Amino acid sequence: MLKISLAALSLSIAASAALAENPMVGGAAMFEDKNIVENAVNSADHTTLVAAVTAAGLVETLQSEGPFTVFAPTNDAFAALPAGTVDSLLLPENKDLLTTILTCHVVGAGVMSDAIAGMIADDNGTHAVETLGGCTLQATMTDGMIQLEDENGTVATVTIADVVQSNGVIHVIDAVLTPAM
Repeated sequence: MLKISLAALSLSIAASAALAENPMVGGAAMFEDKNIVENAVNSADHTTLVAAVTAAGLVETLQSEGPFTVFAPTNDAFAALPAGTVDSLLLPENKDLLTTILTCHVVGAGVMSDAIAGMIADDNGTHAVETLGGCTLQATMTDGMIQLEDENGTVATVTIADVVQSNGVIHVIDAVLTPAM
């Protein structure tokens, strides 16, 4: 299970932020003093995610104090789902399923990539990550990249790590993770 003390988390995020500027995401600067939603709306690569978060009613949650770690799928990740999936998920009658899928991308702690890599190493190559949506993701390292496997065998790679937010951290991923179906 992914656990980290809030004091250690604050120090980890602050130290990482002090060492480097936030990476650009979707052609937009990411600002450490803005929350997850405020930054995500500026990313051209995350318009589908923002629409989904809005449809699921999660905007207020992801603007709250946190801390959160969000594994943020890109538009291309959503586009790779079977045809019609995103449109169907955005329908009001599918809000519960959409909420579950989205919260399977969120951890209730702010965790930088070096901490995730350390947990993977400490757990002999695979670390279980419990999400707020009740999913258990399996984190591994492949060719120096963090990968997350969902309960259905879908593997997402972290393509941009450690995007510090005022209420946590975003790690951009290249696939949509889903709960066991």
